Amino acid sequence: MSNQPKKDHTQELIKETTKNLFFVQGCFAATTQEIADEAGVNRTLINYYFRSRDNLVQIVFDEAHRVEKEKSEVIMRSDLNFKEKISKFIEESLQTSLKYPYLETYIVSQINNGSCHKRDVEKTDLEKLYRDIEKEMDAENIEKMEPTQFLLNMISLLVFPSAVRPLIMENMKINDKDFDRLIADRKDIILRILFKN
Repeated sequence: MSNQPKKDHTQELIKETTKNLFFVQGCFAATTQEIADEAGVNRTLINYYFRSRDNLVQIVFDEAHRVEKEKSEVIMRSDLNFKEKISKFIEESLQTSLKYPYLETYIVSQINNGSCHKRDVEKTDLEKLYRDIEKEMDAENIEKMEPTQFLLNMISLLVFPSAVRPLIMENMKINDKDFDRLIADRKDIILRILFKN
């Protein structure tokens, strides 16, 4: 009998454990030994399957990032009207923030380390998005501004609270449960800020 299913199960277990430690618990400094202990496996298996801790973390991050990118593309290429697309995008982004509370913080830490992201958005998709934003401005559904400013506003309103989660929680004396509730409530607030009606 092949041990392939066991190998696949162990690999997935290590990846899910790493995802949980980093993006759910915010333990960015977790060592290979800590990941192995949390997964209940021998540390040598991590090196066997992934060569190194950094490689494992990169694989896990790339997978989490790819899933979110694919979800965004489905929304942005859908036949929904513009406000519905933006609403759905915000909803999906906030759900990700609730599922992986420290994912944005991790991204910011990687950018600060010089491990910057590769380009996510295709040029043609971005140009279409800018045209759609301009149409909404012409229809007076959105305040007149550079389309880039509209996107910066949306991204900032969506990402900033999660990206600095530990700082906000500490300074505003907010616990995890309340912070998650605030994130879950942000969709309507963001839409009211972005759209006139």
